[in-house]
Amino acid sequence: MSPRHAFLLGLRSVLPLLLGVAPFGVIYGVIALQSGIPALAAMLMSSIVFAGSAQFLLAQLVGAGAPMLLSVGAVGLINLRHALYSASVAPLLARLPRRWKLLLAYLLTDEAYAAAIPHLLPAPGKPVVAMAHWILFGSGFGLWAGWQVSTLVGVVVGAQLPAGLGLDFALPLTFIAIVVPMIRSRALLAAALAAGVAAVLLAALPYKLGLFVAALAGLLVGAALTERRT
Repeated sequence: MSPRHAFLLGLRSVLPLLLGVAPFGVIYGVIALQSGIPALAAMLMSSIVFAGSAQFLLAQLVGAGAPMLLSVGAVGLINLRHALYSASVAPLLARLPRRWKLLLAYLLTDEAYAAAIPHLLPAPGKPVVAMAHWILFGSGFGLWAGWQVSTLVGVVVGAQLPAGLGLDFALPLTFIAIVVPMIRSRALLAAALAAGVAAVLLAALPYKLGLFVAALAGLLVGAALTERRT
């Protein structure tokens, strides 16, 4: 397989997922403006952070006037799951130059990983895919480009909407749509319930601290139940 074919394979694999990612990016762009983030900063956040759930949370924290340290910590906590994706593909990328590893680490997201990983897992008795990095690059670039375009659309649309329109409901609805299909065990269900209950009970805390504590509660409950089963 040539680099070109591998890149196009990764790109084609991620295209169906863009149908769900595009509305997510549009809503983020709108909510970012509603939270008081300038249009240029909202676009730069999509280019630099490039993590939908983290960007949504960051927009909410900025709108609430949360301290920078808290915002950075919350974003880092949400993005910890990317370390699991990195560990999964690390054996395939071990011999790559550092520039490749940095590029793929930047482009590695939930959807890009989900699109590429079926093509990266070697079949029994077959060698590891030689062009794994090009497949990952194709899926990651496709998602990155789609996210930038959808964010731009959201920023343009958001600039035309009246302030205080009240689109905050889109954030919890989006997270529910993402999380519910992933609950496939009792440990995950318990973690989701613990985080949800904590978020509701601590909603009155300033600077959205309740969300931070709720995330920690979910992680602790999920880890405890998983360890008990093993």
